Amino acid sequence: MRFLGTAFGAAVLACLVLAGWALWSGGVLDGPVARQVRSSSVYAAPGVELDRAAAEKIIGNRRLVVAFLSPDADLKAACKGVHQAADGTIALMLKRADDEYDKYACALLPDSDDENFGKAFVAESMIRNGVDQFPDRPLEVLKVVAVNYDLLVKSGAVPDGARTISPSLPRYLVAAAAIAAVVLGAAGIYFGARRAGGLATARQERRDAAGDARSALGASAAVLAQQIIDLDRRYTATTDKAFARKYRRITTDYTGLLAEIAAGRTHPDVLTTRVTVLSERCAKL
Repeated sequence: MRFLGTAFGAAVLACLVLAGWALWSGGVLDGPVARQVRSSSVYAAPGVELDRAAAEKIIGNRRLVVAFLSPDADLKAACKGVHQAADGTIALMLKRADDEYDKYACALLPDSDDENFGKAFVAESMIRNGVDQFPDRPLEVLKVVAVNYDLLVKSGAVPDGARTISPSLPRYLVAAAAIAAVVLGAAGIYFGARRAGGLATARQERRDAAGDARSALGASAAVLAQQIIDLDRRYTATTDKAFARKYRRITTDYTGLLAEIAAGRTHPDVLTTRVTVLSERCAKL
């Protein structure tokens, strides 16, 4: 739950929901008939001899789906099974029964269960007329069904227009999400790299500045050390009490300053300033 409460977790959950929706609308649960007619106008069960290319050419782009099923098939169940895959068409299920066909049609047209119920009933009744004349010639059956369909279009029972087969909305969303992920990921990498480069450059500049400051401190400390050595020679040879008192104060300050330089807790620029001040005191003395 803590993971899902994060932005990344919510995005993962949304992607899972979208993927599930895409799989369901794309027909992951479809049976063999629905899987075939989702992108085709004809289905032939195993054992049914049918020239599929010729059959597709006969039906053309009509809003019509015809399935030749096995003799033991449940036509009504098969028609229900293609409701989503063949939406917007007239679906006709056929199976051989001796020298004729058992027939079941379902009009999957807009508002077929409401205001267009009468037109749907007429379409389901007329679309199967005459198919029993050609029990062994399925291509001829398709020609008869195509003629029946055209008559229904002319009568106004079936809306005119071609069948369009397009990917489901979730597939568009998945594609858009993939493109967005690539674009946003590339932009994130680009700006992240620029920010990382800027931080690295600033860090290097600080390191270079610190190195320069330590170098300047080292040079100033070396000059101060030489001054202390020169003053020490005078201190051992002088009897001037005022000089000796000032020299001892300088060496005390110098000892404390060396301890701070060795500890490294104070910024080099501050230490360099203190070394310079102490050097000026040595020069004055």
